[in-house]
Amino acid sequence: MRNWLITGCSSGFGRELALAAMAAGDLVMATARDPRELGFATSAAALDVTDEHQVDAVVARTVAELGRIDVVVNNAGHGSVGAVEELTTGELRALFDVMFFGAVAVTKAALPHLRAQGGGTIVQMSSMGGQLSRPGFGAYCAAKFALEGMSEALAAEVAPFGVRVVIVEPGAFRTEFGGNRMHRSRVIDAYTASVGPTRAAVDAMDGSQPGDPRKAARAILAALEHPEPPLRLALGNDAVDAIAAHHELLRADLTRWEKVSRSTDLD
Repeated sequence: MRNWLITGCSSGFGRELALAAMAAGDLVMATARDPRELGFATSAAALDVTDEHQVDAVVARTVAELGRIDVVVNNAGHGSVGAVEELTTGELRALFDVMFFGAVAVTKAALPHLRAQGGGTIVQMSSMGGQLSRPGFGAYCAAKFALEGMSEALAAEVAPFGVRVVIVEPGAFRTEFGGNRMHRSRVIDAYTASVGPTRAAVDAMDGSQPGDPRKAARAILAALEHPEPPLRLALGNDAVDAIAAHHELLRADLTRWEKVSRSTDLD
């Protein structure tokens, strides 16, 4: 039996992960800004991940009530669509506060407990947008890129303590990503051609995404049960295809410019 602390459990991946973990016989501290949405959970707590004092209190409460924490899932967040120029600095900072700094705060609060007990797993809910970006998703992907960069370093830092890190990179799943939880920037008409299709796709995507959040939750549990889970776990055909194509693009650019790149060292 494992004990979980999961953020952002009011819907989507967080909710499905909590339900899957409980179905497997595990104990879950489910969190959300509004705990009234968490009646399904073993234990529940109000948590705004941008409030570090609240983060510390919830981690301490989880240890006190469940005895230990075996899996920490940083899932809290929301989508954002808008061209880079369309986004205000305040909007960008607010997005990073939740999706990057919030995840860092929860991770740092949990790590002393994981190190002391000699093991545990931190699951960072990223996106295929943590490896590639598209017009209109610059802010969202920037936060995910940052989360993945931090988590890759973290994985090497905590491995000596028996702590594992798994970065999950879903494609389009039938969560509320394109619904009311999606932040939308102001519109500058000049970006209609490049960002307009993204806005239209986001507005129409709810209920049409190919991914099943319940299957995603089962896949994550399967990865955690493996003695050597991946650092990055892509979920969905679209994620696998898009990430693979992006890797090929990166490789092609690296190869095409290799001679120039290698010419810059001191003789």
